[in-house]
Amino acid sequence: MYGGDEVSAIVIDLGSHTCKAGYAGEDAPKAVFPSVVGSMDQMDVDDATSKCKLYVGSQALGFRRDNMEVLSPFKDGIVSDWDMVDSIWNHAFKECLLIDPKEHPMLLAEPSSNSQQQRERTAELIFEKYNVPALFLAKNAVLTSFASGRATSLVVDGGGGSTIIAPVHDGYVLQKAVASSPIGGELLTDCLLKSLESKGVMVNKAKVLFQKKGNTAGCVSDIPQHFFRFVNSDPITVDLDFPSTTESYRLYSQRVIASDIKECVCRAPDTPYDVFVCEYGLWCYQFVSVTCSCSLKTLELLSTFINVAVHLIQGIRFIPISVPTQNVTLFPLRSQSTESSYSNIPMTPYELPDGQTIEIGADRFKIPDILFNPSLIQTIPGMENFVEIAPNARGLPQMAIESINKCDVDIRRELYSSILLAGGTASMQQLKERLEKDLLEESPQAARVKVLASGNATERRFSVWIGGSILASLGSFQQTWFSKSEYEEHGVSYVQRKCP
Repeated sequence: MYGGDEVSAIVIDLGSHTCKAGYAGEDAPKAVFPSVVGSMDQMDVDDATSKCKLYVGSQALGFRRDNMEVLSPFKDGIVSDWDMVDSIWNHAFKECLLIDPKEHPMLLAEPSSNSQQQRERTAELIFEKYNVPALFLAKNAVLTSFASGRATSLVVDGGGGSTIIAPVHDGYVLQKAVASSPIGGELLTDCLLKSLESKGVMVNKAKVLFQKKGNTAGCVSDIPQHFFRFVNSDPITVDLDFPSTTESYRLYSQRVIASDIKECVCRAPDTPYDVFVCEYGLWCYQFVSVTCSCSLKTLELLSTFINVAVHLIQGIRFIPISVPTQNVTLFPLRSQSTESSYSNIPMTPYELPDGQTIEIGADRFKIPDILFNPSLIQTIPGMENFVEIAPNARGLPQMAIESINKCDVDIRRELYSSILLAGGTASMQQLKERLEKDLLEESPQAARVKVLASGNATERRFSVWIGGSILASLGSFQQTWFSKSEYEEHGVSYVQRKCP
């Protein structure tokens, strides 16, 4: 029917950050572009009504247009605007892959927690709008597990808008045990951006594209003529506070830069970034110091009490040191791991698009550690809108253990030994090692914890798409497609049976 290499099935993975599209059987997607769209209201001369024009793709978004908003079709990981999704699919088919959708079966990746309504809406749009001959909807976690050659695994999918942990058993997602967190790559990018701004580092310049009036589509109107002496075929660097630049476009451009900073210099720390010790250790030392009128015995008891109390609360190790103050011995609060890791951390340079070089220190480790300790969000100025989610959000190790504990006892050991990292956030340096270390400390002693991730960052980032590429190219998969004739005969609800 539709299986085999000669069929040229199309695989689409529309994530909350990027859309990946390509042919089944290939090693990597042909097209990767942002899953956001530029939106501009335009007046229709014929009926005097305002219509919305959408711009999709890296090049279209690269042109700075007056009053263009940058919008996402997703809200909390769920599609909220199907017109935008339609425009993204159309861009992938017509502009990137240059295909006629009527001639190719489609395999679409979907979130592990996708609702029945969302699945049916997807199938209806694909069949009615694009007239594809066949369709299959596959869960992200299943495709990741398939790409690694495993039928049973625990998939940690670090996406742009969220992090989802889903157990897969014999090729099926165990829905009751799926755990999710609103902390994803985009939130980490925003935290880095705000943290840099609080230190006086303003990312307010970006490389954008301009065109003169009278050129091809995508031109920008009302640009001062003095800009054009710098314009050639390459992007130019301009201030994001340029007149008529919308706040959403400015934020989009800043996120592109901050995301590159994150990918270049950030890495998960080997030990937790302990804000309590960093910010309150000095207070404890001063509190003991001002009691110097007490006897030596009282001072030792007081400082010991503080050390032991915080040790029990935080679960970290303290070292008493001697400081001569009015002939007494004090025991100031100090964490050896935090002191050695963060007090004299070397600064790492990064060159911004405008040529300015900035130095990044502790943020290299603090931002990635939010994945393990979401309460760190509360320490970053400007992130007040996310403070309410921090107390309820859980770190990756806790989410993984919680998910495994909701599964049957017989498969827990296998899940602990097959933890797969997927998604763009999973490509962060040292994330695999840190997650494995924390799980070893918190999991049952009988568990043999093994976190697996491809050594190739590209494969890790595109693991969902790669799994779909392998699956759709198999000859044995041909009987699994949800065909157009079955859709017409049984209706859209039949997708639940054909694509479990």
